Amino acid sequence: MPTQTPDTGQRIGGDVVLETLLALGARGVVGLPGQHALGLFDALRRSDLAYLSARVENNAGFMADGLARVTGDVAPLLLSTGPGALTSLAALQEAAASSIPVLAISAQIPVAGLGGGRHGYLHELPDQSASFRGVVKHVVTVRAMAQIPTAMAEAWRVAAAAPQGPVLVEVPQDILLASAHDVPELSGATLAKTPAPLAPVAETVAHAAAALAAAERPVIFAGGGVVRAGAERELAALAERLDAPVVTTFSGKTALPWGHPLSAQGWIEDIATTEFLENADVLVIVGSGVGELSSNYHTFRPHGRVIQIEADLGKLGSNHPGIGIHADAKLALADLEAAVSAAGRESTPERRAAATASINTLLDTVLARVEGQGREAEIALVRGLREAIADDTKVYWDMTILAYWAWSAWDARGAEFASAQGAGGLGYGFPAALGAAFGRRIQGETGSVLAVSGDGGALYGIAELAVAAQHDLPVVWLIVDDGGYGVLREYMEGAFGAATATELTRPNYVALAESFGIPAEQTTLADAPATVARALAAGGPRVVVLPAVLELFAPTHLDRLTGADGATA
Repeated sequence: MPTQTPDTGQRIGGDVVLETLLALGARGVVGLPGQHALGLFDALRRSDLAYLSARVENNAGFMADGLARVTGDVAPLLLSTGPGALTSLAALQEAAASSIPVLAISAQIPVAGLGGGRHGYLHELPDQSASFRGVVKHVVTVRAMAQIPTAMAEAWRVAAAAPQGPVLVEVPQDILLASAHDVPELSGATLAKTPAPLAPVAETVAHAAAALAAAERPVIFAGGGVVRAGAERELAALAERLDAPVVTTFSGKTALPWGHPLSAQGWIEDIATTEFLENADVLVIVGSGVGELSSNYHTFRPHGRVIQIEADLGKLGSNHPGIGIHADAKLALADLEAAVSAAGRESTPERRAAATASINTLLDTVLARVEGQGREAEIALVRGLREAIADDTKVYWDMTILAYWAWSAWDARGAEFASAQGAGGLGYGFPAALGAAFGRRIQGETGSVLAVSGDGGALYGIAELAVAAQHDLPVVWLIVDDGGYGVLREYMEGAFGAATATELTRPNYVALAESFGIPAEQTTLADAPATVARALAAGGPRVVVLPAVLELFAPTHLDRLTGADGATA
């Protein structure tokens, strides 16, 4: 039971939290209530904030992720204590890995019980915030009503600062329920929410520009940090001045359109792309830490000079030494392009022709290899979906075989391309798409969003069909049903000759969706693109089920990891 009952109509601590969010610029929140958070949720009745009601906290975190991507701003996530707060951790890990600014606001047990571990409160933990410190950028526990506005504003600023990421603010139950008569209502003008820009050091930029001005074979490797910083124009300007091909990571897929003559796309699991990057005499890595996936499973070894632009100081130079520019990608790319121009570097027809010829050779090599693997059905499906749906359709992918294809083969055409490959957890696609649709609605936008899951990942988000129905969110959920954890099945069969614990009993997804009042239909490989396009055009929530066993394309990094006899190289 609540420890304090406020008078009817009285402002309480929960109101201060939500008023502060409004003053900071929030227009909507995601979450679900719990006993210690009742004061926070009672305040929602008096708030102008739109509310998206999740069913599972981890899915709520993914919804906040989708909301943040669409709005380009910090997304508030309302949680309860103990099990409720802890259940959000996997989603917050994805937000951290993908630099998504989520502001998690968790209730707590009353102040008197904090840190004790012996009072016996429901959901009590000796140190709940300790569970979050290895995941989020910043943690603060409010211990007095007067602390709420400043604590919230600082958390918002930290979440929004480069590199963006999730933060946690804890507010005890008794503070959420207490009278707020001594805390005035706030306006946006009173709160400093904009972080100081992370500008590059001029001398380091000049040093990097000198190397680039003299480069004969420069290449740019662009990651998700370019997209998060909104640095697409600055990236194109530098590439065009250098006549440098641009390869993108999976999360950086929209950094440069495939139609641009300097786009080398992003087939980074193919050895030909790895070698293309390695052979640059100067390689600019921007907005990527060059981790496991981006480095083709740590087989990437650059031969030339490396320039790395990275907002996360811990990633700067951690995998490949070189010239390190610790800065926001947008600012650093602009300064670097200006410095290269000042050094006298200009685009020339000869360099542009050489760059486009090298790109064409690379893509011809990669596509010949991929198309020669007998995966015609998979190639036809991913290409068919891309051609059937509108260019600006935002797509949210779960960790499923079709997503692994899309990481490399999907031409995003400037639309949001989001997947859970940052942390690699299951269940991301559908709830993230719901959060995105919610964000588009509160911004006055129309049109449907697409989510893609396998049946294994889909089972994580089934409860959120209720959210889609309750809020009438225009999300089409494509579920590729292969009877189990398809990616893990392939991995185990390849490594051990047989798969264990990968086969699943699953529901009739069509009937299940219809039980929530959501139209659903089953389709085939040949008809799936048209079926999905028709569902997107219809508006509202819809489910499309595709029974199909897809296969991954064969990775080529194994050529480096093993010798001809299969022994580790």
